[in-house]
Amino acid sequence: MSQKGANTERELFHMFWKNNWACMRAAGSGNTTMPAPDLIAGNKNNLLAIECKSTKKTSIYLKKQEIEQLTNFSNILNATSILAMRFNNNGWYFLNIEKLPKNKKGNYTITLKLCKEQGINFQELIGKYKQLKL
Repeated sequence: MSQKGANTERELFHMFWKNNWACMRAAGSGNTTMPAPDLIAGNKNNLLAIECKSTKKTSIYLKKQEIEQLTNFSNILNATSILAMRFNNNGWYFLNIEKLPKNKKGNYTITLKLCKEQGINFQELIGKYKQLKL
């Protein structure tokens, strides 16, 4: 994992704790054959399994295996699977992975446009407020 990836995971980890959510980071989560999300976060009402991605570009590609592993882990734990996307200078977007569109090869292309249209921000994710999408 790159230092930048670890730093963005830590950033989100601290955001959860500052908002009274418990959070655990699985360092090296992508280096195991067993499914393991980057973060597990929760409070008494919600449990989230989170895969974190960050990029300087306006899109990122994910293999279907990454999403399948997150789904498998979440199903065992009865957690909601979340993709946390951080685009430089655009902040965090959170997507429910069950609603991600597949590309022609069955993988996923996550764009800034998709995140702006379907994603929610951190305050919405933790239930501080809900923004109505037009």
